[in-house]
Parts: sequence; C-alpha cells; structure tokens
Amino acid sequence: MKRSAVALFLLLASVGVVASGQVVPAAISKHASLTVGGMASVFQPDYAGGGLTYANPYPVAESSSYPAFGVGAFVDVKLTHWVQLEAEGRWVRFNQTQFVTQDNYLVGPRVPIVHIWKANVYGKVLGGFSNMTFDNAGDHGRFTDIAFGGGADIKLTRRISVRALDVEYQYWPTWGNSTLSPYGASMGVSYRIF
Repeated sequence: MKRSAVALFLLLASVGVVASGQVVPAAISKHASLTVGGMASVFQPDYAGGGLTYANPYPVAESSSYPAFGVGAFVDVKLTHWVQLEAEGRWVRFNQTQFVTQDNYLVGPRVPIVHIWKANVYGKVLGGFSNMTFDNAGDHGRFTDIAFGGGADIKLTRRISVRALDVEYQYWPTWGNSTLSPYGASMGVSYRIF
C-alpha cells in the first residue's frame, strides 16, 4: 500500500511538472507597428522677409509679426518600446509674409516618456533639411535642419489616434552667414496600419 501511495504521488507530481510546461500565455504583445498621419501646423519662421539685395546678399533672422501656417504628414515606426523612429514632412506656405515659405523633411528617433490614461507622451530629435523661399523674386535655398520636440498622442480606437499637440524647436546651423531658429506647434490625426 505504501508503494502504491508513493507511486501515485510521483505520478501526480510528474504530471504537474509536465502540465506547467504546456501553459499557453494569456496574451502576446506585438511590439512592431507602423502609423501614418496628417497634421496642421502654425510656425514662427524666424524670418520676416524683405528679400535679398546686392548690398545685402544674406538674409537677416528676425521674428515675423505674422505666424505662418502649413500642413504636413508623418510616419511613426515602432520596433520595440524603446526603439522608435519618426519621419515628417511639413509645408509651411499659408499666411505668408513677403512670400516666405519653409518646407521641412526630417527623420530621427522618438522616445516614449510616459503613458497616462490613453495618452502617449513622447520626445523626439529629428534631422534633415529644409527648403526656404525668401521673397517674391524666387530667392531660395536648402539648409540643414535639426529639430527638438515632443508631444502627446491620444488613442481614440484601436487604430485611430489624435496628435493632440506636437511642439518643435528647429535649429538651422548654417543659414546665410547666420543661424535660424523657427519654432511651432502641430495637431493632427493618425492611423495605425499594423
């Protein structure tokens, strides 16, 4: 009798060990995602216009009394929680002062800061270039652009989010014989493809 009790105990213990190895996880987290979106922006271009002349062949940075408006598109690629990229294009062409336009094409890392309720707060550092038109004569140039910013995306559904706020401070290290520092804010909506 004692042998059969010991055998039964060993049998049940071995079944428990084997069964624990066959547990199916309750949920599998999918880390990778691709999100695309559009946005509307208001920017201080840091240039009031005035054009270039023979006596003054370089533009002078100065705050404009009118904000410029634009539209843009962005793509967010999330590989893991900490490895994320953002690419954006912005075309600031409305409410122009002296025919000044700025188009930005930037890409770089995006870092999650905190998740509150349905909001994902993030920071970003983007790099690329910007095209700028200085005046109605068609004077223009392409400049290196480094952007520092952040914002918050609020999830509405499983696939749709609102970019409640995205702020950006840009630094153009070589602009004529000076530097330029446009800054602004954007709002938009996005769709997660996968």
